[in-house]
Amino acid sequence: MATPEVSSKRGILARFEPSPLTRRRYQNFKRNKRGYWSFWILTILFVISLFAEFIANEKPLIVSYDGKWYFPVIQEIPETTYGGFFQTEAEYREQEVKDMINEKGWMLWPPIRFSYSTTNFSLDTPAPSRPTAENLLGTDDQARDVLARVIYGFRISMWFGIVLTALSSIIGVAAGAVQGYFGGWVDLFFQRFIEIWSGMPRLFMLIILASIFKPSFLLLLGLLLLFEWMSLVGVVRAEFLRTRNFEYVRAAKSLGVNDSVIMFRHVLPNAMTATLTFLPFVMIGSITALTSLDFLGFGLPVGSPSLGELLDQGKSNLHAPWLGLTSFFVLAIMLSLLIFIGEAVRDAFDPRKMFQNA
Repeated sequence: MATPEVSSKRGILARFEPSPLTRRRYQNFKRNKRGYWSFWILTILFVISLFAEFIANEKPLIVSYDGKWYFPVIQEIPETTYGGFFQTEAEYREQEVKDMINEKGWMLWPPIRFSYSTTNFSLDTPAPSRPTAENLLGTDDQARDVLARVIYGFRISMWFGIVLTALSSIIGVAAGAVQGYFGGWVDLFFQRFIEIWSGMPRLFMLIILASIFKPSFLLLLGLLLLFEWMSLVGVVRAEFLRTRNFEYVRAAKSLGVNDSVIMFRHVLPNAMTATLTFLPFVMIGSITALTSLDFLGFGLPVGSPSLGELLDQGKSNLHAPWLGLTSFFVLAIMLSLLIFIGEAVRDAFDPRKMFQNA
């Protein structure tokens, strides 16, 4: 007979054990091989990009000098530490600094010895230079390593898409829930507002606002959030309009349950099924919007690693096809993976496939 302690542990484990419906949805998601493997490929690439400073950097990862260990990738170390004359941070790519360190120690460099803003002054040809063993994808028109900028630009694009999708989903779900649950004049007023707001020339307004204010990651996030939140309102509103007259909702109202509790505890889970299927496509729109603004010159600050800016360089330097081809293939692969993931999520929540091969 099980002791109370064992029974308590079993109860805790049962609480976190996924329900049969969740397991069936996961199996449907996994059954879509293209979307399943796209999810893992994109996840691995994103996790790798999170450590971009340890993959592509103009500073060594580890420096052993005179019996002491230093980590320049995460700390600023003056040149005087290695026997130099300047109090400023050491320039590890300078031959004099290399000689001083190698005299009493050694350095461990990252796989790519360039950061996104590092200028390669040792090019044999004018920038943009073609791919070489030192610059695997060549350099741009400012002699910066293209591969390093792609790694950092991919990370920024993914972070921007994830954050914007999360914030716009919160606002869009809340707005759609209020509209669909209360209906009447509330729904009518919100619908007229959304019709007017969605009819605004979105791209032109973003360009105007981005040209007035100093561009930054947070500013672009706020500007795109002004319009992106509407993408999920219609789906959530329709689900709430359909569900609000169900018997269990009426029963909860008759028992005096608060409207907010009914909306977000009882009705919202039914609406999340349709909402989750749209999230990968909302993220695609977010990344595409950032890339478009960067391509037009109204995006991230000048010098930031940006796929849109690299695409613009490819347009301006047709004699350097590696610029345009690199940015095109990176964007095409990233957006294609997101589309495949969206298809797999759609299959996972499709009621017609819910009991397929159960």
